[in-house]
Amino acid sequence: MDTAFAPMDHAAAYQVITARDARFDGRLFVGVTSTGIYCRPICRVRTPRAQNCRFFQTPAQAEAAAFRPCMKCRPEIAPGPGLPWTVMDASRTLARQAADALDEHAASGDATSLVDVAARLGVSDRHLRRIFQAEHGVTPLQYLQTRRLLLAKQLLTDTQLPVAQVALASGFNSLRRFNAAFVESYRMSPSRLRGEREFDELGSDAQVSVKLAYRAPYDVAALLRFIAQRAIPGVEAVEGRRVRRSLRAGAVAPVDGWVEIEFAADAPLVHLRFAPALAGASGRIVAAVRRWLDLDAMPHAIDTALAALPGEPGLRLPGSIDAFELAVRAVLGQQVTVAGARTLARRLVERFGMPLATPWPEVTRAFPQPAALASAAIERIAELGIVRTRAAALVALAQAWPDIAPRLAPRARAEPLIERLCALPGIGPWTAHYIAMRALGWPDAFPPNDVAVLKAMQRLFDTRSQRDVEAHAQRWQPWRAYAVLRLWNTLAPLEKTP
Repeated sequence: MDTAFAPMDHAAAYQVITARDARFDGRLFVGVTSTGIYCRPICRVRTPRAQNCRFFQTPAQAEAAAFRPCMKCRPEIAPGPGLPWTVMDASRTLARQAADALDEHAASGDATSLVDVAARLGVSDRHLRRIFQAEHGVTPLQYLQTRRLLLAKQLLTDTQLPVAQVALASGFNSLRRFNAAFVESYRMSPSRLRGEREFDELGSDAQVSVKLAYRAPYDVAALLRFIAQRAIPGVEAVEGRRVRRSLRAGAVAPVDGWVEIEFAADAPLVHLRFAPALAGASGRIVAAVRRWLDLDAMPHAIDTALAALPGEPGLRLPGSIDAFELAVRAVLGQQVTVAGARTLARRLVERFGMPLATPWPEVTRAFPQPAALASAAIERIAELGIVRTRAAALVALAQAWPDIAPRLAPRARAEPLIERLCALPGIGPWTAHYIAMRALGWPDAFPPNDVAVLKAMQRLFDTRSQRDVEAHAQRWQPWRAYAVLRLWNTLAPLEKTP
């Protein structure tokens, strides 16, 4: 089958949907020929007959075959495929990079052209079309259109945004084109999907709310504990199953704002809420939060690879919603405790951050802009109790940030980022690898000469040197970053990990 699910035969795929196997959520979709609808494998509707099923790897493949998304299981909120960062071959890698670039454009709402994407990847647009079609089963434009329409469907279903604003946030510069594309693909108008709920404007005190799905299991307690231990007062706060934080202009959206996430207690869902000022960047916010919380991870594959390590199933790799904030926090954490770095970060925010109105009294400031630290006198930073050489490293990092930021695109290779960071004064290999691990969500990161890792592995595996550690860790590829987290968690208290 040209667009069917390639790695699994029809009988095996049918068993997946019969069992409603959550491991395949976001990695397999079923189109039902008798209804013209496609679903996630976990859909709770009555299982269709096998002869009425067609299986696909992506929503784009299903929609290219004229299926429309299910209103009950909502394919638009499914987790991403969670592909590991391993290189299969040059063509597959290039096709995956092209899909990532199109995902970025779909999330940003910006206009794009295949010529631009091809130029970015260093190939001709004709060659890119050929390998993309071979790998993904659809053309690049079909893929991009599906991504935009699914984002629109999510915003229409979950939020109060007016249809015109949904169209813009989804990358459609013309409301007429948006309506036509929606009707052509989903056989209904955007207003009909929404029903009677239509809104002329979003009130200034309103909030945008969407749902995000993930593959269980998920060690929510471990992730929230990790964030809480490192939360900068005034910027981020953890309460129960919620995280609330500010978001500086330029981190994800062009304006300051706030976000709140809450893990549902009874379903593999995250409820995301954010400031109405960020509504125009809804796609970017959703994509950034998915990376921050590692919602597209494949826990069964990771847990199987790390079975020899202690720890609860479903451990996630905490990312970052603001890479500059994370990088600054990593520099501040050099050779000090977690609590000490948190104190220094609070002082930095109080001096160089900007006040921000949020719904919560514990979140009151936005993290400093790179430009604010780039122009700061080293003495003004050092007098906060920050070692002068570290203050100089922060200024150098901020000054270099315009050159560093482009290396932080989703799924970008870690090596160029690490090399650029290591060229800065005061940033060594460990700090650079740690930033890459969390800012890029690099699943195979293994920061060199990590004291806590060395100690934990000596206890568990009787390793005696960094060379022994690295040799032993090869069996955990490509999930060594998750192994690092498990190793850190074996040591109590966690006071030496940034």
